[in-house]
Amino acid sequence: MLQDENKALVREMIEIMFNQGDVHRANEFLSSDFIENEELPPGVPAGREGVKFLTGMLHAAFPDFRATIEDLIAEDDKVVIRMTWTGTHEGEFMGIPPTGSRVSFGVFDIVRIVDDMVVEHWGQMDNMGLMQQLGVVPAPGEG
Repeated sequence: MLQDENKALVREMIEIMFNQGDVHRANEFLSSDFIENEELPPGVPAGREGVKFLTGMLHAAFPDFRATIEDLIAEDDKVVIRMTWTGTHEGEFMGIPPTGSRVSFGVFDIVRIVDDMVVEHWGQMDNMGLMQQLGVVPAPGEG
């Protein structure tokens, strides 16, 4: 069943690229014409090079970074992933010096898969929650 194969591909990609931080294997999962539909921070390259860059940046800032899959839903050529990302802020992250804070925030991704390769991505992450945990933005009821 195609949906099961697509889900297995996504699980493997998340484990290898995000949890193990092996961005050098990105070309095994992301097509050469990969399209990124998520708004990226300034200076991040487009396409699969952007995914490599961001993954490397996450691991530099949060050496114990972990993506935990909470839900994985597949239909036709798309897979929806709901994850919790966690890590300890031990390196600079987007200009924010290390805080030593342990963070946990939600991420939703949709990927489109063609011929066993991810060809397109849409995503949303809880940037506000992350910034609050890093102390950059006051949490509700603070300050």
